[in-house]
Amino acid sequence: MLDFCIIGSGISGSTIAYHLKKKYSINVHDKARGVGGRSSFKRYKGKIGFDHGLQYLSPRSKEFKSFTNKLIKKKILKHWTGNHEFLNQKVKRDKKHVKLIGVKGNNDISKFLLKNINCNFQSELSEIKRQKDCWYLRFKDNKYIYSKNLILSIPFPQAKKLSSKFVKTKLFKNKVIMNSSLTVLLMTNKTALKASSFFTNDKVLGWVSKENSKKRFKYNKDLWVLQSTFEYGKKHTDNYRNKKKFYTNVLINKFKKLTKIKIRKTYFTHIHGWKYSSNSKPLNVQSYWDKKIGLGICGDWFGGPRLENGWLSAKDLFKKIN
Repeated sequence: MLDFCIIGSGISGSTIAYHLKKKYSINVHDKARGVGGRSSFKRYKGKIGFDHGLQYLSPRSKEFKSFTNKLIKKKILKHWTGNHEFLNQKVKRDKKHVKLIGVKGNNDISKFLLKNINCNFQSELSEIKRQKDCWYLRFKDNKYIYSKNLILSIPFPQAKKLSSKFVKTKLFKNKVIMNSSLTVLLMTNKTALKASSFFTNDKVLGWVSKENSKKRFKYNKDLWVLQSTFEYGKKHTDNYRNKKKFYTNVLINKFKKLTKIKIRKTYFTHIHGWKYSSNSKPLNVQSYWDKKIGLGICGDWFGGPRLENGWLSAKDLFKKIN
């Protein structure tokens, strides 16, 4: 029987899997098509693609800085240099602000951590039951497995829905606010804009990235990632699928207006709604572990909105397990 089943392949799921694999048998399941969670990379062709979730990393804690420095040496992460512009004149540019990205894509961290681990994608957990001394886990495709221990590294609302009846503390009585956003991927003709990214002061469009500036590929077209504000995402993420063209044009038109970019031709667009893009009002604990029934929960929403918080949460859970 499996020692640990881990649900979620984002930073917290991949981190706890990486540490547990040295001692236990584990499986990772994720409902997405690939690894990385909200740090996923949308491939267009070959090496060409878009970071359509996580923007970049800016390590703060001593522990996470040490970890990312090791990944830089292994050529998994690199510095994202260039001209990062603030369209809000009231915000001063911080030249010391570190921006780290994956060498091939921002899901490179999770790929590294999950190497040689059995991962199952498009595998969404739908039901959990406690049977004798193990967990019975059923997935939406009607497949099921048994595992001695279960770890959920998924957004707060999903973790609450699946496991609240098994959690004996007040964990789910807290109100964690999950933020939503819309992301548009855009490919255009080569333009005169030289900026690597734009931080805006707008109620609709929050941030823009020029993917070519990450120097992962050379291409005769410009690739852009347009991310909405949480304010706009909260209002429209739930219903964007019915009006994809409309919301795509809203963000592109805002991009044109704010940056004065001259677009002659559009070659590709794609829109994605992140229902659980980030979080605010996180918990005051790092993770949850019930040794008696073998249930662990970790994620960025325990400590804050940054990818680093998810990593710290997984590290904390691993310490509790051991």
